[in-house]
Amino acid sequence: MSIKSMSQDDLRLVLDWAADEGWNPGIDDAQVFYNTDPSGFLIKWEQGHPAAAISVVNHSDSFAFLGLYIAHPRFRGQGHGLDVWRAGLAHAGNRTVGLDGVPAQQGNYVRSGFAYAGSTNRYSGMIDFAGNKAAIMTQDDLPSVLNADRSLMGLDRKAFLEPWLNGCSSRKTFILSEGANTISYVTARECRRGVKVGPMVAYTASQVEYLLGSVADAFPGETFYIDVPGRSTDLVELLEDRGFVPVFETARMYLGQAPRGNPQPFEAVATLELG
Repeated sequence: MSIKSMSQDDLRLVLDWAADEGWNPGIDDAQVFYNTDPSGFLIKWEQGHPAAAISVVNHSDSFAFLGLYIAHPRFRGQGHGLDVWRAGLAHAGNRTVGLDGVPAQQGNYVRSGFAYAGSTNRYSGMIDFAGNKAAIMTQDDLPSVLNADRSLMGLDRKAFLEPWLNGCSSRKTFILSEGANTISYVTARECRRGVKVGPMVAYTASQVEYLLGSVADAFPGETFYIDVPGRSTDLVELLEDRGFVPVFETARMYLGQAPRGNPQPFEAVATLELG
């Protein structure tokens, strides 16, 4: 069977497929995604053509995340997707596997052993928050932010988050520090359309406004997209009060024991592709 690990060029091609489906990837996603677990990006070739792809990224010895599950339109309905699905889960081994599934596929995921753990809604809108602003995250801040994410998620995502948080010209992270153990932060990145915000962790509405105000200053005039877990009802209320509207819904699902994190009042998903 012609299933192989993707090259970085293959991953860029698959992200173009995703863009054609309206998934709206970030313009610099490929490098960070790929470097997290190069063996976790799989593509099937059929008669010399790329047919289907999946990513199952191993974040740690106990957890993986599944995304970028897609077939080229020319090769749909021919079983290629099932082939890469099986190969991706084999790459995860005995790890718990998470995913964010669209409604049309959730029944198939349940039949594969995945269990529903909550909804995620994408909100879209403009940011007009005023007031004090957060600081750009520095390398000195990184250990505190990684510790906060570990507490929130109940798992270690350092391989993914360290380059994601450090940013680049199209991706920036802002941080607020209030005392030794209270860290709130947000990352925003330019996408094919607009700007996606995530991850975000905050404990008060005023912190959210400081963080998102900084994002708006960095990306003026853009439309923003924020993927909000259903459990983050405080953030949903704040965004809706500011005119944001839900535009897309997925379900967080797990194969195996779901991580046991420490949810916070205001949190947003980093990316539906890697969790």
